[in-house]
Amino acid sequence: MRLPTLFILITVTIDAMGIGLILPVMPALITEVRGADLANAALWGGVLSSTYAVMQFLCSPTLGNLSDRFGRRPILLVSLAVLSADYVVMSLAGTIWLLIIGRIIAGIAAGTHATALAYMADITAPEKRAQNFGLISAGFGMGFVLGPLVAAFLGDIDPRAPFVAAACLAAANFAFGYFILPESLPRNRRRPFQWRRANPAGGLMQISALPGVRLLLVVMLAYQIANFVYPAIWAYYGQAAFGWTSRMVGLSLTVYGVAIAVVQAGLIRLILPRLGLRRTVYWGLVLNSVCLICYGLASDAWMIWVLIPISAMGAVVAPAMQGVMSQAAGADQQGELQGVLASISSLSMILSPLIMTQAFFWFTREGATLWLPGAPFLLAAVLMGAAFAIFATLHGRSGGTMQEASAPQNGDA
Repeated sequence: MRLPTLFILITVTIDAMGIGLILPVMPALITEVRGADLANAALWGGVLSSTYAVMQFLCSPTLGNLSDRFGRRPILLVSLAVLSADYVVMSLAGTIWLLIIGRIIAGIAAGTHATALAYMADITAPEKRAQNFGLISAGFGMGFVLGPLVAAFLGDIDPRAPFVAAACLAAANFAFGYFILPESLPRNRRRPFQWRRANPAGGLMQISALPGVRLLLVVMLAYQIANFVYPAIWAYYGQAAFGWTSRMVGLSLTVYGVAIAVVQAGLIRLILPRLGLRRTVYWGLVLNSVCLICYGLASDAWMIWVLIPISAMGAVVAPAMQGVMSQAAGADQQGELQGVLASISSLSMILSPLIMTQAFFWFTREGATLWLPGAPFLLAAVLMGAAFAIFATLHGRSGGTMQEASAPQNGDA
């Protein structure tokens, strides 16, 4: 693996760790700075999580557009430096408001996921982009696994220790990138920065104008909202349905994250040459829908352990979708496209917990007409089915076999 690719993978992993890192230590940290009980600490924890996702949603297109204007390298390095300093501030925060400011800055800096994807698009041949997008998705997935694990281990020492560790990781990666990361976007391929395009609405309007992309963005949004059901309610679902402890919840999430990483970093390279980009999306959505229904109706814990590696196969959808849409954008729009996709992902991270926890509440509350902890998974299956129906419509419009010119041939993986 080339050093720039390794740097990109480490960067997106650190970005993802910033999401999961805060969750296990938040109750203790908020109780410390607010003197609040656990119930109030949970409310503030929700504010902190939403703040992070909102800022990432708003700023990802801006950073993507800035990278189209000034290049990928400066955006990536500056964001890492800011992120490192921000984690230091959060480790020293003595008030809830300083923690909120810290999460605002972290959300902005973590918007570099779009720039990382654009960098990968710059250095990768078009027919192999989906495979390398799979590597990035795998890195992002591992960050979701490593963040809670690091926090759980260091949080026993001090609730602020995970932030110190994250600051050190970001600083080390900044130094690594400073010395080995070349610029990937030549000056003749850069375009002027425009504020009307450097926001979620403006970028969405520009990208959705590309032929065939608008409905694909709808498919991506429905898929992401459905897929975020896992981090949104997994802990509550495991405890309510199977009496799982926090350790068992953490173990199951770790196994799930590793399984997704294996799929996106390895198995996708076997799947794409045989199915192509669009058929990979098609069958991935089918598999996801079936697995979500099975999670929703599972009655014994052993069923979950069987489902985890099977449902992880559905993780091929996101990188394949990114590959399909990347083909429709020009060389000077890759940062903008990935910024829009990152905003869709962030929007899903805002909406999905609100939707899925409401479904969980209404079907597990005292006096519920039907007690069904798996209800959020069934709702997610409906959304996944809607994504499948829209994509199948696009498939039908192109004569039943959508073009596969962008898919790698056997032996290219």
